[in-house]
Amino acid sequence: MDKKLLIAKPVAEELKKFNSLYKESVFCNNTRIQEIIDYIMKSDGKKIRPILLLLAAKACGEINEITYHTAITVELLHTASLIHDDVVDESKIRRGKASLNAIYDNKMAVLTGDYFLSTALIKSVLTGNIEIISNISDLGRNLAEGELNQLSLVKELIIDEDEYFEVIKKKTASLMSVCMRTGAMSVNASAEDVAKFTRLGEILGICFQLRDDIFDYFTNAIGKPTGNDIREGKITLPLLYALRTAPESEKKELLSIIFSYNYTEENIHSLITYAKEHGGIDYAYQKIEEHKNMAEEIIQTIADAEVREALEAAVDYIVERAY
Repeated sequence: MDKKLLIAKPVAEELKKFNSLYKESVFCNNTRIQEIIDYIMKSDGKKIRPILLLLAAKACGEINEITYHTAITVELLHTASLIHDDVVDESKIRRGKASLNAIYDNKMAVLTGDYFLSTALIKSVLTGNIEIISNISDLGRNLAEGELNQLSLVKELIIDEDEYFEVIKKKTASLMSVCMRTGAMSVNASAEDVAKFTRLGEILGICFQLRDDIFDYFTNAIGKPTGNDIREGKITLPLLYALRTAPESEKKELLSIIFSYNYTEENIHSLITYAKEHGGIDYAYQKIEEHKNMAEEIIQTIADAEVREALEAAVDYIVERAY
């Protein structure tokens, strides 16, 4: 069976209900606004985050209305963050299609992101669970903090692996972590189970971002140009490792490109090639494997066999995905 289908199998019916409720949550009677919303909905991803949330809930109890409100809230917040990120990054492509800001301009994109964010606030209140609301509020701040930290690293030219992991924990990892945490919380899971799924979500998020960063070093139909991160001044793990292990003479030349922001296509190609030829990609895969093993150890402690199989497929999908 296709891994994506296997991941969703235990919650297939619940996911259908989620999709319907999610679409209803952002409906607007204003046709001009609805046109923009429809464009976003057509380019929606594979819903891996709400699926993980539903799986965590199913592993710990019975999926209920609080679970659905929580899943919708997190997905709305995620969508808002992507819309805003594309504006911040001046990205014209999202998942292989023109980004919202490329079609409607930055002003419309920012306000649409705000619309999704406001809708997320409404949905969070409907959970009636102050702890879930608090966790999702913290998530919103962490996503913004992660983006601000990343921009600071670019401006201040801080090239440090610990800082890199701190950024991805605040961004991608915190989102998946809160998805699984609040999924468990929505069915009144034990403190031990909530902690377990919180950690599992964080590990999966780190794997997801590491895989995403590797894409930047290869030509592929992944929805963004090769070298785009470097072009924006974001030095990710493969290049961080290569720089750390480079001889001083070679490092000086590479750093001169970075510190002068001299990101010509030729220089970007040189940085990518250096990272590839000096073990950067292998190192990133090594880190993925380490986190994959951590995730699998946690998954083996889950009692529900169907959920366990789905989460094993989720790990494989995240680390093997082609885009």
